[in-house]
Amino acid sequence: MGPDRQYRTPSEVAKVARHGAIVEIDAGVYRGDVAVWRKDNLTLRGVGGRAHLIADGAHANGKAIWVIRGKNTLVENVEFSGAAVPHRNGAGIRLDTGGLTIRGCYFHDNENGLLAAADPNNDILIENSEFARNGYGDGQTHNIYVNNVRSFTLRNSYVHHAKVGHNVKSRAQRNYILYNRLSDETDGTSSYIVDIPNGGITVIGGNIIQQSPKTSNRTLVSFGNVNRDPHPGSVLYVANNTFVNLTSIRGTFVWNRRNLPAYLSNNLFVGNAVVLKGDGRLIMNLHTDKPGFRDSRNFDYHLTKESPAIDAGGWPDETASELLIPTHEYVHSARASRRVISGPIDLGAFEYRSP
Repeated sequence: MGPDRQYRTPSEVAKVARHGAIVEIDAGVYRGDVAVWRKDNLTLRGVGGRAHLIADGAHANGKAIWVIRGKNTLVENVEFSGAAVPHRNGAGIRLDTGGLTIRGCYFHDNENGLLAAADPNNDILIENSEFARNGYGDGQTHNIYVNNVRSFTLRNSYVHHAKVGHNVKSRAQRNYILYNRLSDETDGTSSYIVDIPNGGITVIGGNIIQQSPKTSNRTLVSFGNVNRDPHPGSVLYVANNTFVNLTSIRGTFVWNRRNLPAYLSNNLFVGNAVVLKGDGRLIMNLHTDKPGFRDSRNFDYHLTKESPAIDAGGWPDETASELLIPTHEYVHSARASRRVISGPIDLGAFEYRSP
């Protein structure tokens, strides 16, 4: 579909699409066009470049630019911006029900980037995507907000500059946050970089997790911040991440709010913050003000040959999940490459490579 085709807008196609349809949207700008997708197994794909959907005051069912209600939807190469609704929680995509994969998409300047409703039978995957400057500014809206689903996976993505809210918030039963750049640089105002309030089985691995001096909350990762019981079997694994805190006031890198089982291994911590608040096991981590970064002023946290993080890691224990062994590294912007480990593993998100 596109301006010169039989169907000119996504909303026209949404009314006629059948289960399993592949909807290819010509690159271009589509203003004020919103849609509810109800069929199962849809592929919604921008072709020839990104299809950019700008809300311009329109919204579907008072919720979003796109509301998805079918099972197993793939959204690829689409840009969403400007979503706003009377309740101040308008989203680029609102997932009401059904599994969802988002790939190569860009969500920016919405009241929420992605907002997913609770459905414990659903799985959500986001990869190679960017979320920027989403949030109404009230602390209740976020770049990514996933309610109670079966699993949430975020990988190889760039999530940054949420407006007062969190960059990533998930209430999923299982969370896999892998090889991303989650950051606010020097001017962001987000709260938590990662918030996992209901616990669950959670792996945070191979990420850059960086907080701005203008943050509204001095904790980077929060786990278990909920008044009711956390998900059964809740455990937190934080492995091979590079944490950087630019605030001058002492903060917290990881806060285990309910003293659930937690294991922190092979991480590199830089800045004025407590490594772990609450219970947990610390294994082969390094907290330093001299990490030996390539270009920290420009947020390039690759290691130089002087870095004390080189060859300073190891394997946490023989029973550790394979997910704790990093296989990739984040590549800016919103990509990843294979991580090549020779000898002892280096601490943090990157393995040192000689120029």
